[in-house]
Amino acid sequence: MEIFDLALAYVWEYDEDFINLTEQMLQDSGISTFRISYHNIFEVTKKIEEKKLYFNFYLDRASDVEEDFVPLANILSRKKTTIFNPYKNVSHAADKASMHLEFITAGLNVPYSIIIPPHSEKEEIYISLDDLAILGRPFIIKPCNTTGGGIGVVTGAETLKEVFEERMSNYNDKYLIQQKIYPTILDGKRSWFRCFRAFGKTVLSWWDDQTHLYSEMTEDEIKIFNLKKLFSVTKTIAEITQLDFFSTEIVLTSENKFVVVDYVNELCDMRLKSKHTDGVPDRIVNQIINSLREKILRLKRSS
Repeated sequence: MEIFDLALAYVWEYDEDFINLTEQMLQDSGISTFRISYHNIFEVTKKIEEKKLYFNFYLDRASDVEEDFVPLANILSRKKTTIFNPYKNVSHAADKASMHLEFITAGLNVPYSIIIPPHSEKEEIYISLDDLAILGRPFIIKPCNTTGGGIGVVTGAETLKEVFEERMSNYNDKYLIQQKIYPTILDGKRSWFRCFRAFGKTVLSWWDDQTHLYSEMTEDEIKIFNLKKLFSVTKTIAEITQLDFFSTEIVLTSENKFVVVDYVNELCDMRLKSKHTDGVPDRIVNQIINSLREKILRLKRSS
């Protein structure tokens, strides 16, 4: 039987740089890697079934978008392979309605929201004038289980008619109707943050919600603007979701409140800024891969 430390499954062409860099950094530390994509998914699944191949760890960036990878995910879930972002935890974290309620219970600030049942369960809904007044205009409409890249999200809704129309487009999904949150300005920057939780460590960055551009956050900025709470908020989300690797969006408002506005992105876009204008700063990507490297080495030592 061939045994590798880490298997990396991916199908998105823009993941290539992230996968290459991950393999390079891990292999330099003596960690063996194996990549899985369209070219070998069926061969790998067969070898795993026949016990000719085994992975100690698995980072899956494929099965959520490509059905051909699901059988392998199911097989590895039954084996002793450590899956980064266990599938049951991903399913839990992907439900925005559940996250909304659990975040409130944990004491996190979230936008005022109304949870709407799926159209398939309840055609008619009632929203009070008081609720609409609190929401304000414009407001946000989000499907609760359709995830990734803002799919299905309406950020500038003005009328209930738009809510009714969106419910029809995702007939079986719950919806959040959400208050729009506005960031305060810190030294010319919108105080909108993309916070990564990567294998036990938190990495912070600025992320402009209008331009979708990242910029690195310095230790001085964390001190000057009193942003340390971003660490504790992100850690609390990690404790709720039990995910190894995710990002979340947090906004600092003019009332000095840290509000979690996009709860959990369980499959982070890892395009490098050196290759893509709106990519993640390379240094942050390196920090994330280094956290993965340290986690694998730690788990190997303890096994």
